[in-house]
Amino acid sequence: TLTNWETNKFCNNLAKRLGISRNRIFFAGTKDKRAVTQQIFIIDATQHKIAQIDMPDVEIEILGRTHQKIGFGNHRGNRFTIVVRGCCHSDGTPMTEEEALAEAELIRSELCQSLGEGVFPNWIGPQRFGSGRPVTAEVGKHVLTGDFQQAVHTYLAMEGINENTEVAKFRKHVRDNGVTADALELAPSWLGFESRMIEHLLNNHDDFVGAFKKLPNNLQLMTIHAAQSIIFNQSLNRRLASGLPISEPIEGDLVGRIDEKGQLNANTCVMAESRNLPRITRNCQLGRLVTTGPLPGSEIYVAGGKSRDIELSAINDSGLAEIDWSVEEIPRLSSKGTRRALVSNFSDLYIDTVPIALSESLGERWNMGPSENSRWHP
Repeated sequence: TLTNWETNKFCNNLAKRLGISRNRIFFAGTKDKRAVTQQIFIIDATQHKIAQIDMPDVEIEILGRTHQKIGFGNHRGNRFTIVVRGCCHSDGTPMTEEEALAEAELIRSELCQSLGEGVFPNWIGPQRFGSGRPVTAEVGKHVLTGDFQQAVHTYLAMEGINENTEVAKFRKHVRDNGVTADALELAPSWLGFESRMIEHLLNNHDDFVGAFKKLPNNLQLMTIHAAQSIIFNQSLNRRLASGLPISEPIEGDLVGRIDEKGQLNANTCVMAESRNLPRITRNCQLGRLVTTGPLPGSEIYVAGGKSRDIELSAINDSGLAEIDWSVEEIPRLSSKGTRRALVSNFSDLYIDTVPIALSESLGERWNMGPSENSRWHP
């Protein structure tokens, strides 16, 4: 159980304390930093050493031994408790508890009417891209085009939203001056990945591939996944904007089977055609099949009909239509591509009020108040 820990930084700290490589720690999903999270890790170390670990805001329970590893593909689902504070109307005036509950119920009711009970659009969330600094997909695009210099520079220097003053000063220095010894001095201690990149470049001039590889393996892979995810989200957004259904198929859709664990089997997708559309629609309604969208790669296959036009437009507008999705410099980052369900299911959704928290317990961001283009009221 982690309290306010970013998953990769926790793994780096844990590996250092255990005296093992960061690559000997495995997990299925990267969790939000500002949260209390609980998940399974597989650690290639002795139980005795793990049991002795004492880290702030970390509780470790040893479940047993295994020879299995886990990764992104093993993630089955999440259970959340989400607290929403600062609810307000579109004009910025605060809502009462009753108004907030009514608004939440209205959203739920409209979602049910448009998609069906217990179904929501399967967006890939902002944490995949970097919620405060959406840098991950931008880095991935440069990696896929073979421009590691720009990938590293983007990771180091891209400006974030409401960044700490020290961080903003560091990133501006890199934007203005490039990688220098002064940049290393300016980097705050918590920007460990950035510091390791700069140290590598100062000692290995122009080795931008090596600098990029200072990121953890899972974060390197996430840059590619983020580039794919932009295209999926754009496809889903354009389909919704066009008024086409997403929980039921239309002719040309690629539809996949849902396995006994509720996961899409993307390898067995079939195309919906006039002859099989009624049967496929019925199975989608029963939760046996699901409509899909593209996570493109070297073996990409897109839908037909109107869905094909939407998917190809999203790929073309991403600027990645001409790449082959292979990364020669780091072959393990190459992607064949796959399909992702356009909708997902939820259950056991309960909405209720919570006690009002004291402002001093909510942190600096809350006390700063709403920023431009944000909608909440303290």
